[in-house]
Amino acid sequence: MNALIIYTHPNHQSLSYAFLQRTIEGCQENKEIDEIKVLDLYEEGFDPVLVFNEQKRRRDMHKEPSLEVYRQQLIWADKIIFIYPIWWGRPPAMLLGYIDRLFASGFAYQDKGGLLPEGLLKGKSAVCISSMMGPALYPLFWLNNAHKVLMRKALLQYVGIRSVKFFEFGNMESAKGRQEQKLERVHRYFRAVSH
Repeated sequence: MNALIIYTHPNHQSLSYAFLQRTIEGCQENKEIDEIKVLDLYEEGFDPVLVFNEQKRRRDMHKEPSLEVYRQQLIWADKIIFIYPIWWGRPPAMLLGYIDRLFASGFAYQDKGGLLPEGLLKGKSAVCISSMMGPALYPLFWLNNAHKVLMRKALLQYVGIRSVKFFEFGNMESAKGRQEQKLERVHRYFRAVSH
């Protein structure tokens, strides 16, 4: 199994970065995982801006040459792991820009004229590891689970990825946030996970 980790946080002193390190450690200890690649969107200087004009047409987005290396990473991956904070009830704009540009028609899905398209990333699985300052139940009760609906239904299932696991951690800036326990929980999961 090949694991692609898409990390989205500008600070390498952050809790998100600690989750990245524990995820890598768990994957390295897992005999089911053959290879790991990490895409750090901020460190990479990824351009999240979506542009359509006379030179760049939406229908050609799936062939954009500057994105080929990222498309190949997604094709290569069996498991796609997203690590990011929750800001304003959703993933960072940098990650959403990556999704806007990469998950294009002709690459991630194909319109067949029916109610829903054919997902072209079938057979892969995904894990979303997110943290937030507010309480863990805030997204469920105040935002109608918008974050999970966005990631699971509006994105991943739409492109054919049915198996989606969430680690959504709240109270992460609190002294009582049990950060180490949550880091260890993620580490244990990746040490043992299979496809």
